[in-house]
Amino acid sequence: MTHLDGITPPSSAATDGEPTAPPAPPAPRRLLPLLRTQGGPHGNRSWATCLYRCGNACDHPEPNTSGNEHVQDVIRSAIARRTVLGGAAAGAGAMVLGGFATTSAAAAGGYDAGASAAGAVRGKQVSTDPFTPVAPNRRDALTVPAGYRLNVVAAWGDPVVPGAPAFDVYRQTPEAAAQQFGYNNDYVGVISLSTTKALLVCNHEYTNEEVMFPAGEYTAEEIRRIALMSHGMSVLAVERPNATAGHWVRSASSNVRYNRRITGETPFVVDGPVAGHDRLKTSADPTGKRVLGTLNNCAGGTTPWGTVLSGEENFNQYFGTAGTIPSTHAASYRRYGISASSERGWYQTWDRFDLAKEPNEPNRFGWIVEIDPLAPDEPPVKHTMLGRFKHEGANIAIAPNKKVVAYMGDDERGDYLYRFISKDTYREGTDPASRRHNKQLLSKGALYVAKLTGDGLEDGVWDGTGQWILLATDTVSNVPGMSVADVLIDTRLAADKMGPTRMDRPEDVEPNPVNGRVYAALTNNANRGSSYPADEANPVTRSMVRSAPGAELTAASGNRNGYVLEMQPVGGHTGGTFVWRLLLVCGDPAAPETYFAGYPKDKVSPISCPDNVAFDSKGNLWVSTDGNVIGSNDGIFRVPVDGPHRGKVESFLTTPIGAEACGPLITHGDRTVWVAVQHPGRGRHVRLAHRPVAAHPPLPAPGRRGGLEGLSLTPLGAELSRTPHLVSRRT
Repeated sequence: MTHLDGITPPSSAATDGEPTAPPAPPAPRRLLPLLRTQGGPHGNRSWATCLYRCGNACDHPEPNTSGNEHVQDVIRSAIARRTVLGGAAAGAGAMVLGGFATTSAAAAGGYDAGASAAGAVRGKQVSTDPFTPVAPNRRDALTVPAGYRLNVVAAWGDPVVPGAPAFDVYRQTPEAAAQQFGYNNDYVGVISLSTTKALLVCNHEYTNEEVMFPAGEYTAEEIRRIALMSHGMSVLAVERPNATAGHWVRSASSNVRYNRRITGETPFVVDGPVAGHDRLKTSADPTGKRVLGTLNNCAGGTTPWGTVLSGEENFNQYFGTAGTIPSTHAASYRRYGISASSERGWYQTWDRFDLAKEPNEPNRFGWIVEIDPLAPDEPPVKHTMLGRFKHEGANIAIAPNKKVVAYMGDDERGDYLYRFISKDTYREGTDPASRRHNKQLLSKGALYVAKLTGDGLEDGVWDGTGQWILLATDTVSNVPGMSVADVLIDTRLAADKMGPTRMDRPEDVEPNPVNGRVYAALTNNANRGSSYPADEANPVTRSMVRSAPGAELTAASGNRNGYVLEMQPVGGHTGGTFVWRLLLVCGDPAAPETYFAGYPKDKVSPISCPDNVAFDSKGNLWVSTDGNVIGSNDGIFRVPVDGPHRGKVESFLTTPIGAEACGPLITHGDRTVWVAVQHPGRGRHVRLAHRPVAAHPPLPAPGRRGGLEGLSLTPLGAELSRTPHLVSRRT
């Protein structure tokens, strides 16, 4: 994980014209070079990323075959009115979210990510300080504006728990991996212990086995066992030496007692209505209340009571069988993309991943999990009341009536937005009794799915209305023919019956703690306009893309660049309806379909494929991207959502070639930016740089894709780019 310290003063004002490249940053310690892209609907992702992250989801039929309305149909009329949307659209009354804060400023419960220490060097605030946007580029480096400095906080293989062995690429073991920083970070959370000490929490989403292991050094069995332990999450104590603004390092103090690794074999407790249900019972767990491990943890959120929520996303790819899938499970499996074929082959090592032997095991994944970084001996929890699907993550708001509201997205083409409302109320305070109470709030309540409607309003402010459709409470199902347990285990099938709106890969969904609105990243859908018809909420069926910076824009089918959706709750976060608008129709500003909340298109940075969202203390939206299809590396962007600069997209950071920007997180008085850089690389023949090329022959790609091309790594044990990065600034 890296942060930036300011080393030269920035220019006094931002550039409102075409973004220009900043001065070259100081030479960093070399990170992991990048994988070349495969093009097509996959954007700048390599085939290996698609294979290992989501099991090539884009190459398989969409699991949602319902006839529910598409968000494209809903948005179509909004685009016709987009020229009058800017400026006035931000004028709705904002709801004050009592007790709620993002990880950058936690709730009244006291888990504030921190102000600067008294007397410490104070940096400029990224929320208000102007910077020259980073120009689109294909550099093999992290690039940030002048005046900022990066540093890596943690890297794959770094020791986490006391006594962990030093990393050695030729001596990897499952036991060592269970004690070391895991692979392919995504979500980044920070729990503040003081103004100079904190706990860093990271998801380790998936593994790239072809990069992790030198050829011929490990058996297939060893690779699987090490990979399983490299999934999960890490909790790592960090600190600012000498109270230096923005500069964070791994802690060597007594705070390391909190250090912890959650792996694919860590015992989890199941809570909520499905705990103990027959559909969760297996040979190894006849109680249905104890699950080993968490997999494919994508995004997440920090709760006001100081815990971390993490979403189990593409869990389907870990299961397979050489046998016969029970017919009683076929419909459920099909809706979740679970099949007998499995590139990972884990069923060959563990019976629990064999669909013929343990058909209920997939039902034990696809949940929101909660860990308490402040209680390292407490087992993590899988919350069944929040439904089972490909969770991107979950983010919390506290309503004025103290109910806890969680917003969630199901990251699949054509799937849905969800909301949970707790039965009980939030209790302020950090005392043990209050924390125990609050950690039970996600166990009971009500689960809803969203329907968006293009209502034809012509006032230039709202683009449509929406309603939250009740699926179930913890005691009563609202879905005909389905029990509460069935609704929560087969949430996708339940939602299909209730007529919600099919979205273009709804990923991160977060409430803004300043203006009270909710923002959803809808990443893309290359099939929009063919198998997915357009609607007012999903208007783009033809996108302009480019292969490299400066190349000609060319037309491609579908929604290739994605949207950011803005929702204003009516009656607060527990209300039954909302009004919505498109904040961003992403892409190159020169493309006719793009829209930036009415802000002049010649004054914004290009942005493609929004993935994660976050907010600074002023309420600015920060967007990270994954899968750019307009010729540039992915990155992180600042976007004001209110005032005269609403919709002004500015590129703050670009990743190395092929890498996804994960996080982001703005903390400590808006003077620190955290980012996880995931799956970088370059080329089609993967090898380790310190091994002879002949010792690591080219790897074949699956299916219709070619091989990998020329990826080299710095010697492992050095700092690699699968790390959270911290970006900060100081004067």
